Amino acid sequence: MGGNGRYKAVMGGIVCGAIVAVAAAFYRPLPPITASYRSPDIHAEYVKFLSGKDTITAYLAYPERPTPAPGVIVIHEIFGVSDFVRQTTEQLPKDSFVAIAPDLLSRSGGTPAAGDSARKLIVALPPDQVTADLDAAQAYLRTLKAVRADAIGVIWFCWGGGQSFRYATNNARLKAFVVCYGPSPRPEDIARIRAKGDQQAAKDYQYTIYPGVGHGFLRAREKPEVADSAWSAVIRFFRAQLETK
Repeated sequence: MGGNGRYKAVMGGIVCGAIVAVAAAFYRPLPPITASYRSPDIHAEYVKFLSGKDTITAYLAYPERPTPAPGVIVIHEIFGVSDFVRQTTEQLPKDSFVAIAPDLLSRSGGTPAAGDSARKLIVALPPDQVTADLDAAQAYLRTLKAVRADAIGVIWFCWGGGQSFRYATNNARLKAFVVCYGPSPRPEDIARIRAKGDQQAAKDYQYTIYPGVGHGFLRAREKPEVADSAWSAVIRFFRAQLETK
């Protein structure tokens, strides 16, 4: 089911989730998607940029098009920059967005091969450091000629979904954010959300709950038609929020 709600804050966000029977599924590794989304009209590469004095590695993908495109920061899941993260980053350019997935474990040598090792490192990341690295990713996107500097959003799922929500409370320059089955920030922090730069006291947000699927359903795709429906809703939202001048 879906609907609208109101927070006492300004929001340009969409929240999607699933009814989950077992809370432990939050940290359960899910099988990666093996199909490649890469197509000839998409360019993808690893890039580096500074966050303070530290170098951050990120996976960047963008469509081959003559005009600048909106940008989307992809916050990786609790297993780091996985195949699923890279494939999702490549999928966004197929929908006409430039996407960048910063490796928030860059200071530790990058995402380790073992998902459990990545998880242990990620849960220990200082929140202010995560914010600084995402700020640096946004600043890097703004330097690219392929990106519309005034149209940048953020997305991810699970741990990254929670970070997407939290980051929206810390960056007033974000134009849109998407949270998929991620925890919400503290109620007192929600008032800081200023997506789209609006200064009103309250604003509608969108949410959708997908019954019959578990946590991580966009990754696991146990019901492909539900996963495809959810992803289509995300793209429609980003187009509505980021493609308008």
